[in-house]
Amino acid sequence: MIEINNLTNFPVDKKSFSQVAKKVLSGENRRTQTLSLAFVGKAEIKKLNKRFRKKNKPTDVLSFELRPEGYPENYLGEIIICPEVVKEKKEDIIEVFVHGTLHLCGYDHEKSEKEAEIMEKKQENYLSNI
Repeated sequence: MIEINNLTNFPVDKKSFSQVAKKVLSGENRRTQTLSLAFVGKAEIKKLNKRFRKKNKPTDVLSFELRPEGYPENYLGEIIICPEVVKEKKEDIIEVFVHGTLHLCGYDHEKSEKEAEIMEKKQENYLSNI
């Protein structure tokens, strides 16, 4: 269901992230799907943000819907989180993960105000049940 790669010194509770992924994916009727989660440093997320979003600054989370060759059909994509930025923004790491997972499920708060409201409500709902 979830593959976790930690490229930082951030202590990762894999069980917690697995449980959260299971709840969100089940809630979105995607319980058979899998995703990858990577934790990276500021320099790496800045590079990725510049390359893929044309924003030359570090960010807290990026989500990539992708299906690399050799990955199973049920692979949703990858979420990349920078714990350092999350900490600086005084955010919750699980909240950022839920946000990224919802992006992989097709929600996009940057599309419209209505989409943003839908995504925010879903995010709040999942977080209140964790």
